[in-house]
Amino acid sequence: MYDYLIYNQLKKHSGAEKTFHMPGHKARGEFKKLFPVADIDVTELSYSDNLAAPDGVIAAAQRDMASILGAARSYILTDGSSSGVFSMLYAASKRGTKVIVPRNCHQSVWNACRVLGIEPVIVQGKTENGIMLPPPPEEILRIAQNDATVAGMIVTSPDYYGNIAPLTAYAEILRSYKKILMVDGAHGAHLAFAPDRNGYAGRCADIWVDGAHKTLSTLTQGAVLNINDSDLFADAEDGLSIFRTTSPSYPIMASVEYGVKLLANNKKLYQNAETASLIIRNYKGLHVYPSADWTKVAVDCAPHGVSADLAAAELEKRDIYCEFSDGRYLLFYLSPVVNSGDVKKLARAVKSVLSQKKLSSTYRQRAVVAQSARTYSFQYAIKKHSEWVEPQEAVGRMCAKNFGLTPPCIPVCIAGEMITESAVNAVKEGKTFGLNNGKIKVVAK
Repeated sequence: MYDYLIYNQLKKHSGAEKTFHMPGHKARGEFKKLFPVADIDVTELSYSDNLAAPDGVIAAAQRDMASILGAARSYILTDGSSSGVFSMLYAASKRGTKVIVPRNCHQSVWNACRVLGIEPVIVQGKTENGIMLPPPPEEILRIAQNDATVAGMIVTSPDYYGNIAPLTAYAEILRSYKKILMVDGAHGAHLAFAPDRNGYAGRCADIWVDGAHKTLSTLTQGAVLNINDSDLFADAEDGLSIFRTTSPSYPIMASVEYGVKLLANNKKLYQNAETASLIIRNYKGLHVYPSADWTKVAVDCAPHGVSADLAAAELEKRDIYCEFSDGRYLLFYLSPVVNSGDVKKLARAVKSVLSQKKLSSTYRQRAVVAQSARTYSFQYAIKKHSEWVEPQEAVGRMCAKNFGLTPPCIPVCIAGEMITESAVNAVKEGKTFGLNNGKIKVVAK
């Protein structure tokens, strides 16, 4: 059994006088009543250790986590997976000027490329059932063997819909050309506890991020950066010193360790929750996307002729909130602490809503976006003088800022690509990102 080292240490000193050090709430008055966590919300003190240079309880906790996750080293993050993504790409930027980037990567990847001056070599898998799949290994091989300036690849796995990328194939290709595999496993921390760790990034990646707060019992923003390639230690740690906050939350820190160790100490939690997920996956009358990750339940509303957005609104009237709706799919994210009762309630509610007569024939297929032609690089486009124009005026112009629909935040057009009519039509529906008052940023004439 693993002890919850950080939490136990903080609780041990929770009654100490907090008047003369940060934070400013001092664990007093109404604040303490409203936020009970105040007692363990402290700063770097003699007993609490220092995340930036740990040599006490945090260092011990990170060693335990590395052992559990199968990493050479693990680093707690309190800024979400994004700071880990930035740190991975910072390390990659010391090894080449380009990185292979699948189109469905998280916004933090594009932001890091922008900040670090990395040129993304964009790859895209085929689309099936309205969902973009991981790029084929053959495409990665073609790039790796023909471009010496490519440092490696970063891939999201599992993705928002539960697709797991062919990481073993990617790793074999990249290592044969002395390139690194980085995995944004923001949605896959739980897979470290799967039988044989199937699908887990740590089985193949040189460096990867676990978004603990997304699927483990961890406070929001809690994550872990893990490394297996010792050659990356120094540069990744340098990246962490730049991109991680200098005022990390101790409650978040403690909860990251807790989330990892809870499953290490209670292996049946994972098994029971995975079994419970089958209730909705096999529920009569529901069409569920066959994802490889049991925690991602994507109910396809198209066969019912129902708008997923309207179905989500009806579910909210019953106090059931999905992770997101993309117009076709209702996405529900489970975790190892859900039980069969939770899943039965969800399945019954979804079936009931999709059977409502008032929602029949409300489904509308969203515009299909063809991959845009690329005439200039990402870095060229974001550095050129630009302007904001109305969507119809943007057709045929060069995109200067990624834009698309949210959720799931996959860009329909990326800086450096030519903006098509289909891309413009796509952002006429639903919520968007990358636009400003409905206008699109383009390279100025």
